[in-house]
Amino acid sequence: MARKTSIDTEQIWQAVATERTSLVELLRSLPDSGWAQPSLCAGWRVRDVVAHLILSADSGLGTILFNLIRARGHFDRMVRDTAIRHADRRTTIQLLAELHDSIGARVTPVGTTPVDRLMDLLVHGQDIAIPLGIPRQMPVAAAESALDRIWNGGFPFHARKKFGNYRLVASDSEWTAGTGPVIEGSVTHLLLLITGRRPAPDQLSGEGVAELVAERGRR
Repeated sequence: MARKTSIDTEQIWQAVATERTSLVELLRSLPDSGWAQPSLCAGWRVRDVVAHLILSADSGLGTILFNLIRARGHFDRMVRDTAIRHADRRTTIQLLAELHDSIGARVTPVGTTPVDRLMDLLVHGQDIAIPLGIPRQMPVAAAESALDRIWNGGFPFHARKKFGNYRLVASDSEWTAGTGPVIEGSVTHLLLLITGRRPAPDQLSGEGVAELVAERGRR
């Protein structure tokens, strides 16, 4: 069972604003070619990821239902298509301005929580920064809250089902979850792992790593 972290709602929203602010600063220095760079999200450019973060800060139920119908009920397709459409209809300057305007937003689309907004920013910030070769620090307390949320949730990551037979151990905090062969890494790399990204082999350690690689190879 995951060790429960403690961070209250006000601290979560403050962390959300901090992540948005730092992401704006990162993006401000990018050339247009950087915005067109593929992100860690398959099929998404950096500008598409930015568009998704903008939309997630201001999505009403009506808009979500309309776009879900448009995507024929396929949630992942809805998220991808709406982000790409938004990105294609705006200049880089407009996207940057919209992300800046969202810094103080405290909106939680239906079915989500403030921690979901924080998790989205933490993970997608890495989706942008890693392919660009830009170091981006993930605050430990914020990452622990995101790990708790994903581990104790279901859709869309189903982390407990996929990783419950391993013992996940954070090397830079006291966060742990699961039972079985150990997979150890920073909170950043554990968060990337359980949200479907693939940290480099040297970013994880423990006897569980080889088993995980072999398991994925059989799929």
